[in-house]
Amino acid sequence: SLLACSALAAALGLGVAFLQAAPPGSAGRGRLVQVERNAQKQKAAKKQKGDLGQEITPRHEDWNVWYRDVIAAADLVDDAPVRGCKILRPNGFAVWENIQKLLDPEIKAMGVQNAYFPLLIPVSFLSKEASHVDGFAKECAVVTHHRLKSVPEEERAAKGGALVEVDPESKLADPYVVRPTSE
Repeated sequence: SLLACSALAAALGLGVAFLQAAPPGSAGRGRLVQVERNAQKQKAAKKQKGDLGQEITPRHEDWNVWYRDVIAAADLVDDAPVRGCKILRPNGFAVWENIQKLLDPEIKAMGVQNAYFPLLIPVSFLSKEASHVDGFAKECAVVTHHRLKSVPEEERAAKGGALVEVDPESKLADPYVVRPTSE
């Protein structure tokens, strides 16, 4: 929650900007207001030690590094075993839900409607928009098979102890691309 984030920021001695909805019935109802916390502490040292023992880069020095430092110190996400993916921990997911609660009414007020699209897209579909795909094609993950099979016990040692492997008979006629976020 935003309260938890503010408390975390105070505990870490950070100058943190959070977005907070204006109270219902106020003149600024529905508008996002930026709230600055602990601004004096931000100017203090070049690096500050958080309560968790991690160094936090001051925001005015390098916003991108500061953001990653705060996310790490707050233990909001973990690295996933898949390149480019993160795992949202419970508090990180709560922050995401609160961001959605704040922004969704504003976005819907503009007439935008939510939609979900499939995660997997046949390569042939993306090939129809080759110029659009060109900018991110190298970053796409491709799914080429549709099932795994168990590795027989007697073959596991030769295959590095693997319990499953791709079934070579399950090759897709039209491979899938994992939908790029920018697509």
